[in-house]
Amino acid sequence: MKKTERYFYPAVFTYEPGQEIAVVFPDLGCATSGTNDDDALLSARELLGCVLSGMEEDGEDIPSPTPLAQVQVESNERAVLIDVYMPSVRQARVNRSVSRTVTLPAWLNAAAAEHNVNFSQVLQDALRERLHV
Repeated sequence: MKKTERYFYPAVFTYEPGQEIAVVFPDLGCATSGTNDDDALLSARELLGCVLSGMEEDGEDIPSPTPLAQVQVESNERAVLIDVYMPSVRQARVNRSVSRTVTLPAWLNAAAAEHNVNFSQVLQDALRERLHV
């Protein structure tokens, strides 16, 4: 059976003065929060991936998402469509290494070798930071 590559689910962002933004997925019965819109969006996407991945792994039926236009919200709430690219989520659960070839200036390579830099670790750290994972 072919797995879905990308899911789209509505989330309700709730804004209360002095509080984090609450994010609820009505179709999935799960919630998260964020300190600002960007943080809330990233938290929502991460949660959506984790929940759907777990449901797939457990063989559970994944409910159809409610159309965004049909999501009921209060005056301090916004309905937001959240998407998650599942191949990345599924791959993140597989903790095996892959080999990559990189090119860098000779002077930088020499300086890094002089300081015993672990290239793999530096690249992993940089990618995690860049991708916010």
